[in-house]
Amino acid sequence: MRIGKQDAPFTAISTSDAASITVRGRDLCSELIGKIDFSDYFFLLLMGEMPNDNQRFFVNALLVAIAEHGLVPSVQAARMTYVAAPEAIQGAVAAGLLGSGSVVLGSSEVAGRFLHELVDASKDRDAREVAAERLRQMRASKTAIPGFGHPQHSGGDPRANVLLKLADERGLNGPYIRMLRTVESVLPEALGRVLPININGAMPAILLEIGFPVSALKSISILARTAGLLAHLREEAERPIGFIMSNAAADAISYDGKR
Repeated sequence: MRIGKQDAPFTAISTSDAASITVRGRDLCSELIGKIDFSDYFFLLLMGEMPNDNQRFFVNALLVAIAEHGLVPSVQAARMTYVAAPEAIQGAVAAGLLGSGSVVLGSSEVAGRFLHELVDASKDRDAREVAAERLRQMRASKTAIPGFGHPQHSGGDPRANVLLKLADERGLNGPYIRMLRTVESVLPEALGRVLPININGAMPAILLEIGFPVSALKSISILARTAGLLAHLREEAERPIGFIMSNAAADAISYDGKR
């Protein structure tokens, strides 16, 4: 049984024959290996072209910014999976990445779609009016504002502050960063309180400015967090805390079902 479209049997990423391997139109062995670094290669694979200076700079900056943030849920899932199945490190990495959703790790994609919709809507309207109207709707429906606020960094996410400062220094001030700032300025009036920009607001604004499509926004978070997970799993192999976290969870949760 055939399911879905069947009329585009092509890929433009790579091919090979007996003598060569081609990746995005370049010979892997003579043009890429030893000639470019991994972040450039990632950009080439994802986007089909080599990055310019600004794209290279911000891809590297964002990968560093998001790779590690302590014992977050994805890390806990990975470490507890590894301690239960140490023969399958790939399963532990997968366990950590499976939680890349709308609340943790993947929330930059949600914020990116939010900014993209606001920028589209403001093409023929005042940006502040568009932002204020959307925020009032979100407040009425009790929807969280993606890209703003942080449970730990209540005074402002230091990663976002650094990234946006770098964007200013490098002249990155297009419609998405301007809309991010517009939402920030409208929030006190629309919600009655200040919410600082967090890493998941700064990241998609910068990625959209340097040409990433909305569909690729989560890719930076997934790639970066993979590196962080591998670091935690190496430590887990030498200094295991997976069962400690599991036991702490069991001790912290009280049973309130029928006896």
